[in-house]
Amino acid sequence: MEKDSNILKRLYWTSFFMLLIAVSIVVKMTNLQLAGGDEYRKKAEAAMIKNFTIEPNRGSVFSSDGSLLAASVPEFEVRFDAVTVSEKVFSSDVKPLADSLSVFLRKPKTEILKKLQRARLSKNRYLLIAQHLSYSDYLQLKKFPIFKKGPYRGGLITEQQTIREHPLGNLAERTIGYDQINYQGNRVLLGIEGGYTDYLKGKQGQRLKQKIADNQWKPVNDNNEVEPQDGYDVVTTIDLTIQDIAHHALLEQLEKYEADHGTVVVMETATGDVKAIVNLGRSRSGRYSETINYAVGESHEPGSTFKVIAMTAALEDKVIDTSYVVDTENGVISFYGRKVRDSNHKGYGKISAAKAIEVSSNTGVVRIITDKYGDNPKKFTDRLATMGINQKLGLPLEGEGIPKIPSPNKKGWNGLSLPWMAFGYGVSMTPLQILTFYNGIANNGVSVKPRFVKEIKFWNKTVATIDTEIINPKLASDETLKKIRKILENTVERGTGKSLYNPDFSMAGKTGTCQTDYWKDEVSYISSFVGYFPAVNPKYSSIVVIHKPNKNIGYYGADVSGPIFKKIAQKVYTQSVNVSKINLNSKLNDSLKRDYNQYFLLSRNPLALMPDLTGLSGMDAVTLLENNGYKTRTIGSGKVVKQSVKPGDTLHVKNTILLELL
Repeated sequence: MEKDSNILKRLYWTSFFMLLIAVSIVVKMTNLQLAGGDEYRKKAEAAMIKNFTIEPNRGSVFSSDGSLLAASVPEFEVRFDAVTVSEKVFSSDVKPLADSLSVFLRKPKTEILKKLQRARLSKNRYLLIAQHLSYSDYLQLKKFPIFKKGPYRGGLITEQQTIREHPLGNLAERTIGYDQINYQGNRVLLGIEGGYTDYLKGKQGQRLKQKIADNQWKPVNDNNEVEPQDGYDVVTTIDLTIQDIAHHALLEQLEKYEADHGTVVVMETATGDVKAIVNLGRSRSGRYSETINYAVGESHEPGSTFKVIAMTAALEDKVIDTSYVVDTENGVISFYGRKVRDSNHKGYGKISAAKAIEVSSNTGVVRIITDKYGDNPKKFTDRLATMGINQKLGLPLEGEGIPKIPSPNKKGWNGLSLPWMAFGYGVSMTPLQILTFYNGIANNGVSVKPRFVKEIKFWNKTVATIDTEIINPKLASDETLKKIRKILENTVERGTGKSLYNPDFSMAGKTGTCQTDYWKDEVSYISSFVGYFPAVNPKYSSIVVIHKPNKNIGYYGADVSGPIFKKIAQKVYTQSVNVSKINLNSKLNDSLKRDYNQYFLLSRNPLALMPDLTGLSGMDAVTLLENNGYKTRTIGSGKVVKQSVKPGDTLHVKNTILLELL
């Protein structure tokens, strides 16, 4: 009996403790419900439902005439929730859906049908149907059986993202630029896309999604919690016609001289509007493409084009006049054991200061600057600073190169600094910085900042206007400007640029041939030409710089870069409204006129039938076809000698046109 009593007591105590534990659990659950229930419910919901960011449509980038340079294009991904659809709907409409998808996706309908049925059996709520759909394709797919019932009864799941496209391919591609995250997770801002991203980017929206499986989220409904706001559009100063001309002219010369890279900028004199900017570099495959913005970012020794800047300083300081006579001796002078040589190894003898620039005499210009500023070199560098040569332009684009102008009060100045500066060595400037100075000479001394964007718009409403900015109201006196302009005009008429001269078409400018890598065993060259046209009342200024042409073919500025400048000037005025005022007689290059006329006639109307492209430059032909929506592929370089579609045949957007070039 006593033993049974002990067992009973233990049973009571066990039951009592179990009751206490049960009561504790109930109390705890009650407290959780009353005190922390809301918090835990929120945590549970957060794990299953959350807002996802919706990127807005980025604003478009337009040329000055309204042509599209960059645009955000919606791209759609469609998935299928096989669980949402009722058994009745699925059984009756799955075969018609498979039939429609078979035609749409160009896949066997039996394969698609099995895929849909497997998704139903496995209760797949996120079956991928199609990716990278255009808006029109997406609208078509939404009308298919089952899908047309929407997300709740038809299981249709739609994901949208935005991609950036350049409709005109690589025309001005590097200047248009981009704003994106690189593979390291860092934001990269380049070109107009980067410089004006605050206008272009818009505002993000939000969409509520529910977790249906690991890393799979389905939109809760068709509506966004916060609607994204599209970005503003940016209207650039780029003129597509001039851009196209400059691109083709540079590409042709780079290929001819097998150069490493080159750049061309065409700027409107009065406004500073950049009408064309081309940057082409050679890849390992030998093809040229837009990769680096050399015009904005590459600071290098300018060589002879700097002589005009030095001469402007000397004339403005009145230490010489254009008639000042300088002895170039036998074409060689020495400074501290280092020789300055003229390209004419016999020298020019005694010539005027103006003539020294016209024939690009290194010894003449160096002798002038060292004789007149040798005792006080700071006077020379101070004058350069007054003209703004030592300052960046303050462009809205990232990556502007820093000008390097030595000064006696700076580290590194020595006895060679002044003479070497005089003919463009030991100094460093970007092509756009050099062009801005020459443009100021053409613009009656008013130096304006290069302008890439003129207007910000939202649909047809102007949001902001980017005005022309004056960075130096007067580079030099009217007297100095008049003398420099005459020197530049004479340089083309009878100086180093005389091979470019046309009596019926006036241009003014300066050639440049600068050694680079001269500290290495194999010296290379930088060929350049900078100036403006017409010589009287200039409308445009332009610079052409080509790096490391094949020396065995040619490297002088007048031969390599000068013809590009001339071709741009003549083509611009061939299509200009002012053409009737300019006598472009038979002395104008006949092949130039023929090439342009052929391209102009073909580009006036949309292409439905294949034209005869034989003889047209490869870039002209590619631009013409791709601007009309046709895909192309080229073999070789030069002009079109053969085309895969015969002239007169109907063109099809889905077919790629092969062009053979020679």
